[in-house]
Amino acid sequence: MAGGWARDDAVNDQIEISTAEAVARARLRAGQARAVRESALTCIDCDEPIPEARRKALPGVQLCVGCQADRDRAYRPAAGINRRGSKDSQLK
Repeated sequence: MAGGWARDDAVNDQIEISTAEAVARARLRAGQARAVRESALTCIDCDEPIPEARRKALPGVQLCVGCQADRDRAYRPAAGINRRGSKDSQLK
């Protein structure tokens, strides 16, 4: 519920705008990162050929589907700090 002179759905509008801006920034960063390199013809891990359809779909790709899947499975983001400080979040 918004207060003052704001419309009732003003908070939701702001959330949608913020989300859209964050998505646009992420897409821009991803596009810039891929634009730096050309797609590899063979995988940098296993030397298997990378299909042309994959190279067109993801410009700058360096890994075949199998090696990328292995890396994605192995990725474990580090646990962040819960700055809200609830008691339950401290119990590990």
